[in-house]
Amino acid sequence: MEVINALGRRKTAVARVYLKAGNGSITINKRDYKEYFPTGILQFVVEQPLILTNNVGKYDIKVNLDGGGINGQAEALSLGISRALVEIDPEYRPTLKAKGLMRRDPRMVERKKPGQPKARKKFQFSKR
Repeated sequence: MEVINALGRRKTAVARVYLKAGNGSITINKRDYKEYFPTGILQFVVEQPLILTNNVGKYDIKVNLDGGGINGQAEALSLGISRALVEIDPEYRPTLKAKGLMRRDPRMVERKKPGQPKARKKFQFSKR
């Protein structure tokens, strides 16, 4: 089996995923994923596509993560892994889609507007 690559994005985070047959190691920016994502919740988000498709320990995953925060990076990685798994076997698609793992979350930070301190917040109004 050759290396399958896929892309996952969330907010400003980009995950380039390289998946190949192996023993189940997940390496993010040359570090183990449990070291990169210290909390159990983020580790579960990363593992979720593999757990749902019963592929834990079957593939080695090498990831280049860039941009965004820790949460956005974890969700970008989850989407990248899901896309790579569907490329291997299209039968996984309905399972992953039912859990919402095949959808790129479109929510982004709203830009700051001129004459305001933030995107929607206004400076205090003074009548006099």
